[in-house]
Amino acid sequence: MTDARQITVLCLASYHKGDEFIEECKRLGCRVILLTLDSLAGEGWPRDSIDEFYQMPAIGARDEIIHSVSFLARSQRIDRIIALDDYDVETAALLREHLRVPGMGDTTARYFRDKLAMRVKAKEHGILVPEFVHALNDEAVAEYAARVEPPWVLKPRSEAAAIGIKKVRTAEELWPLLEALGDRRSYYVLEQFVPGDIFHIDGIVSERDVVFAVAHKYGAPPMAVAHEGGIFTTRTLARDSVDAQALESLNRELIATLGLVRGVTHTEFIKGAADGRFYFLETAARVGGANIAEAVEAATGINLWHEWAQIELNLDDVAYHLPPHRNDYAGIVISLARQERPDTSHFTDPEIVWRLEKDYHVGLIVASDRPERVDELIVEYQRRVLEEFHAVQPLPDTAT
Repeated sequence: MTDARQITVLCLASYHKGDEFIEECKRLGCRVILLTLDSLAGEGWPRDSIDEFYQMPAIGARDEIIHSVSFLARSQRIDRIIALDDYDVETAALLREHLRVPGMGDTTARYFRDKLAMRVKAKEHGILVPEFVHALNDEAVAEYAARVEPPWVLKPRSEAAAIGIKKVRTAEELWPLLEALGDRRSYYVLEQFVPGDIFHIDGIVSERDVVFAVAHKYGAPPMAVAHEGGIFTTRTLARDSVDAQALESLNRELIATLGLVRGVTHTEFIKGAADGRFYFLETAARVGGANIAEAVEAATGINLWHEWAQIELNLDDVAYHLPPHRNDYAGIVISLARQERPDTSHFTDPEIVWRLEKDYHVGLIVASDRPERVDELIVEYQRRVLEEFHAVQPLPDTAT
């Protein structure tokens, strides 16, 4: 690798995450600049690994962010720009294009952020997606509503997780919702609701090759957890299962179609209850949220944040080599809690490898070399968390 001490990495963060990425960059000898929000300045960032710390009221406004980072670039060379959160993917691409910094540009970033763009691209290449339409043109929407049986899901094109998503059961419900969006209507996509189990596959891509991927199955769908107040669970699929092998193949096809050169990915598919086929839901060029990275590491020993840093800082194009790893299994249970600091000390199974430390939240990760044991513990812990800790909070319509 080129002398990493000469490399300056600018990290963008609209949420407090990516500490391990920042620490790995510093371990590799880089200069690290963090640009985050005023509201996040007091969070527990790894200050010892950050050379320069900047904050703004918002980092998504086009002109303001270009002006701010360009001013910064007058006095120092910026070699890499990294989006630590999903909300910053397009902003990072915009800055790379403007400053001509290597990495994913505007067009590819759209495929990993814009739910309409990724669906159009996937469908053009024969990847199965639920029936959808851009929620803009009245005639197109009316034709869709007459042809595609409800319920439908009205989704913001560029929000994260389940924020802003609304389930629509009839055309009579649909039109007032579209009217209420006003000038924001072009930022939405309408999609058929497909009942079924939802899966995610998290991976590492190096020079367009998926060099690592591990598939998991959610418990309740994330949208249901977010909107109806449930408990988040996910667990590693048995690697020799038909579902795991199908998902790995689909994921490779999708990443090749969308054109990611290098980085990490978090992709979701739904297995239709009616036909048993996998439908592509969405993807992202970042580490999955909800502590999925910790679950992946518990099952495999692979830290996605660390490996992402290794790939991004490979300036000499030396072939990336995935480190040795395990093929064990892990599961996670997370919930909002009634208690400010939930006490889980009475959860004593030796398979517990991680506990969430966050006010008014409770979470555990278990790991085993047997998927059946993970399944057993996740079912038991979900019941206990529901009885002892679980709380519900309404989901906002936007991230702000």
